[in-house]
Amino acid sequence: MKKDWFEKELEKYSKLTGYKKPEKHSDVIKLDSNENYAVSKEFLEKIMNDAKKTMDVREYPLGGTERLVQNISKYIGMPKEMIGVGNGSDQIIDLFLSNFTSKDTTILTSDPTFGFFEERCKLYSIPTIKIPFDKNMTLDLEKFLANSKKANVLYLDTPNNPTGFQFQKRDLERLIREFKGLVIIDEAYVEFSDYSVVEMTKKASNLVVLRTLSKSFGLAGLRIGYLVASEKIIDTFTRVIQYPYPLNTLAIEAGILTLQQSKYFTDVANLIKTERSRIITNLRQMKIFEVFDSKANFVLFAAGGSGQRIYKALIEQGISIKNLGKIGTHEGCLRVTVGSQDMNSRFLTAIRDLLN
Repeated sequence: MKKDWFEKELEKYSKLTGYKKPEKHSDVIKLDSNENYAVSKEFLEKIMNDAKKTMDVREYPLGGTERLVQNISKYIGMPKEMIGVGNGSDQIIDLFLSNFTSKDTTILTSDPTFGFFEERCKLYSIPTIKIPFDKNMTLDLEKFLANSKKANVLYLDTPNNPTGFQFQKRDLERLIREFKGLVIIDEAYVEFSDYSVVEMTKKASNLVVLRTLSKSFGLAGLRIGYLVASEKIIDTFTRVIQYPYPLNTLAIEAGILTLQQSKYFTDVANLIKTERSRIITNLRQMKIFEVFDSKANFVLFAAGGSGQRIYKALIEQGISIKNLGKIGTHEGCLRVTVGSQDMNSRFLTAIRDLLN
């Protein structure tokens, strides 16, 4: 009987899709995963080499996360008692879902939202209320407010992935103030956006803000995420819920050194914003795509019935972007990461060549 129970559970989980990682292509410019190629590889290699000099992998990283938290605190200007860390913001999301939600709780979010979050809700059989994007790829605040009493948890990635949408600051602040349950605001792309709500954690005891070093700092491979919340949430999360050693020693030491060079990464983020505007302007001038505004390090555009053809043709030209298919009423949606200036120029040239 016990074996039958396990086999039934395994069969149930085996039918789930799971989070779909990008396709692996050889010898391509990789603009499909919102990684930060505007950051100098040589700059990061020096940081990694310096980090190796300060560590001993034979030892557990005792005190390491605490030192990382101190540097995050200095970077964002928030008390260290209000900061926790995780093995990427993915892991933090998973821990909140697995410990604070169930089949008897309901989550309010957007449609679409961060793919990993959606798949994790399916894994844990958590009911969701999804507010769809309208024809302009924007969200209706009033629809969220109207549904807020039906939900226990509000999750918003802002800027949103894959659309790049971000509420006006006053609208998001109103939604956070009026929601009575747990509020999780995922700010993975915040350094490319107009504002943050992290200061609200000082007064909103139900607010958790997620951040990462994967995007603006170019450390996607090291899996360093962090959260900002009330001291009570952070104490419980860090002392009870989180793993004893959530980050490896190299990630900790490299993360600290990277944060100490934050001015460089701020300049890179500003360059990406400028390049983002260039991509949006050029794509719109082609007058064949519907191009949406973005506050992240990527641009979403709809190519209609030509989406699949353009995606495949770009692969043949050595450029990989994200093929999202249909979003709402928009067919053939494609998302391109804002890379280095050269990468972006090659992408735009390839698009022009395809259209000609």
